[in-house]
Amino acid sequence: MPTITSPHELLELGVYVDLRPLLHRDLHLKCEGFNFGGSVKMRTAAAMIAAAEHDGSLRPDSILVESSSGNLGIALSVVASSKNLKFTCVTDRRCNTSTQRLMRALGTNVVVIDEQDPEGGLLGARKAYVRQLCQTDRRFLWLNQYENPAAWMVHHDTTALEIAKEFPDLDVLFVGTGTGGTLMGCARYFKQNARNVRVVAVDAAGSVNFGGPAGPRLIPGLGASLPAPALDLDLVDDIVSVSETDTIRACRALCARGFLFGGSTGTVVSGAMSWLGRHDPGRSLRSLAIAPDLGDRYLDTVYDDRWVIDHFGPPAAEPMVWDQQSAIHDPDRGRS
Repeated sequence: MPTITSPHELLELGVYVDLRPLLHRDLHLKCEGFNFGGSVKMRTAAAMIAAAEHDGSLRPDSILVESSSGNLGIALSVVASSKNLKFTCVTDRRCNTSTQRLMRALGTNVVVIDEQDPEGGLLGARKAYVRQLCQTDRRFLWLNQYENPAAWMVHHDTTALEIAKEFPDLDVLFVGTGTGGTLMGCARYFKQNARNVRVVAVDAAGSVNFGGPAGPRLIPGLGASLPAPALDLDLVDDIVSVSETDTIRACRALCARGFLFGGSTGTVVSGAMSWLGRHDPGRSLRSLAIAPDLGDRYLDTVYDDRWVIDHFGPPAAEPMVWDQQSAIHDPDRGRS
């Protein structure tokens, strides 16, 4: 039984969900939400703050600042609180209300951006606000999850290593893409140590991370309105784009079996099933997807019928059905 003295010490619990009974494929989920930050971003937050302490950029009078759509903001709030550090999170209107309340409860100063940058969208506006803070007050220290090498190195050194030890015969790894830290850390590890493992990036429709057209997105987490600087496309074997409707329906399908996962996890699972349906008709591949988050912070959105119907229409409220004859059984609509 692990004994900890700081919340960020609880990271790897080795929890995997075998989805074969539901999906009829050899697909496991590596659950990264069972920590005090509630997501995979807890690893990122702890690593970036540790790096800032090590290189001396974190001074006694420093105020940490970061742009986040939610999960990293919570994780940084947890670590900052445990270390008695001041933290300002710059988020935007898509950030769930419960997420904002949780960050404030942990002592974080939460700034919510409403107006989009003409070219960079809400992400560009958030980054511009952070830069302005740092220019006007030298105490602000931007950890910069988008370009900080610690953000991907921690997944190279821990997340990917854990997967490789648990699944030595893995064929395909599915990783969601937001800032690219988890994806790049895992991709670099497997390209260096297990070249037979294919790494598939899962992105949200409307994201520009992989050159697609920008579009509106309501669910925070994966995707970006500006290309992630950390991405190296040469390390990725394939890319899957998932609509928010499919994200919601995948979340609800998992929830119907008692697994309350977050929007990012629903996106990854939907993307994984879409890719496997096209590339593994014989259902012989051993595959794993990283589940970044749990679903309690999505109760007012993804799991609220009125919100879903108002924004996406009644079909989006129906759980996706996977059967043994096809990767996806969906009589109401085609795949996007």
